[in-house]
Amino acid sequence: MSRPRIVIVGAGFAGYRTARTLSRLVRHKADITLLNPTDYFLYLPLLPQVAAGILEPRRVTVSLSGTLPHVRLVLGEADGVDLGGRSVHYTDPEGGGGTLAYDRLVLAVGSVNKLLPIPGVAEHAHGFRGLPEALYLRDHVTRQVELAAADDDPKSCAERCTFVVVGAGYTGTEVAAQGRRYTDAQVRRRPLPGGVRPRWLLLDTAPRVLPELDERLSRTADRVLRQRGVEVRMGTSVKEATHNGVLLTDGEFVDSRTLVWCVGVRPDPLVESTGQPLERGRLLVDPHLQLPGRPEVFACGDAAAVPDLNDPGKYTPMTAQHAWRHGTVVAHNVAASFGTGERRVYRHRDLGFVVDLGGAQAAANPLGIPLPGPLAAAVARGYHLAAMPGNRVRVAADWLLDSVLPRQAVQLGLVRSWSVPLDTASPELARMPGGPQAEAEARSGPGAATAQDIETDSADPEAPKTQPGDEPARNRPASGAAKDLPASGAVRNQPVHGTAQNQPASGPVENPPGGGAVEATGPVKRPDTPAEGDS
Repeated sequence: MSRPRIVIVGAGFAGYRTARTLSRLVRHKADITLLNPTDYFLYLPLLPQVAAGILEPRRVTVSLSGTLPHVRLVLGEADGVDLGGRSVHYTDPEGGGGTLAYDRLVLAVGSVNKLLPIPGVAEHAHGFRGLPEALYLRDHVTRQVELAAADDDPKSCAERCTFVVVGAGYTGTEVAAQGRRYTDAQVRRRPLPGGVRPRWLLLDTAPRVLPELDERLSRTADRVLRQRGVEVRMGTSVKEATHNGVLLTDGEFVDSRTLVWCVGVRPDPLVESTGQPLERGRLLVDPHLQLPGRPEVFACGDAAAVPDLNDPGKYTPMTAQHAWRHGTVVAHNVAASFGTGERRVYRHRDLGFVVDLGGAQAAANPLGIPLPGPLAAAVARGYHLAAMPGNRVRVAADWLLDSVLPRQAVQLGLVRSWSVPLDTASPELARMPGGPQAEAEARSGPGAATAQDIETDSADPEAPKTQPGDEPARNRPASGAAKDLPASGAVRNQPVHGTAQNQPASGPVENPPGGGAVEATGPVKRPDTPAEGDS
């Protein structure tokens, strides 16, 4: 008799936790397959430190095959689910297709960047949901400061050294805090002409920074940002974005070459294709995280609207802490469906939040206890080390080296502007010229490579593809107002990382996504990481 087949779609916080727990519960009783676009789990809460040059990219990635020995990894993006035929169709990295049959299905596809219909944002802004975006931002910021240092025009110099971050949730706050320290370190070694200093602006329509947190922690973060030199503009957002600046809702035009979009997330578009009932884009599930009428299908993380038993009538927010805990409950319930153990309902308890602001500064309230700066910073880093499923020694070593050695401010040029469009269903993957879908993407889709891009990159790999520091409109996502739709092409699964920026729930704390502040309905927490903010 063949063993039952379990397919897990997505390896973010919820999917990774499900796979890891299931591999222990049903090790030799079922075949577990994990479908994911990348071969790693991304620890999203530490992504701002990658962009700031503190951590190397591989430090925040955990090998799936190396940490899930009893799970079969299939690289690919899910582009269709046949609930009636019990199968998942996917596209592999080389453009081929495949189908995975299942007896139990776990949808943990996570979330993607949330877009608002603001002119120019889709063309000129970049998100912060995946490793390619962090690498692009690190290179871009480094390049702008280097070009400004050699610029004789004071106006152009100031424009290049002005960085606008939209969304004062976890992600946006950490990006602004870490980014300011990074550019200040560059300028100390190589002063800018005329005494120009880097300028960082943090915008949000919310009344305060980190609106998801206790007011005391919010005040702490606000004070640290302002003391560091970040211009915090609450009650303000973007009215229009252009290639060389941003028009704010208060009427001010800010000359800038950099717009970082951290206003929150939306569920991966794949869930819409299932045809099942949705709650604001998320699959409705019961307290056991099963789809009503489909007992063989489970959903968790940012893709699922899970009833909050502690607050009847509401659903658990899209945070990493919840995603991590969802994964544990789903794993036990899947195992119970095969006769191993008992079913569980999902019930949670907040553990607190941590926000690393760089250096010896942080905001944290583990178990509801607010802590001061240096102590909060120690707790935040201790939490991250405990929450990470791997690479702890390497991360700690990078932190130690950063405290005694100057950062390496170099641009590798591996990720181009058009490779990381804001309007995409796959923020974890950079668009590459000459790939299996290059021709189709060259014809349509925001941010798609143009035929000229592909020809240039293919003809001479040694030749520069763009002028250093130049982020022309032609290399940006296609024009048109931002739309809350995925980029053209098949719908793809996303890792649950989430969001919120961050942290695993059950022990770890999460870091909700940076944003939601721009949305009138309230802040959206970052689901990708185990409580970056939750302790």
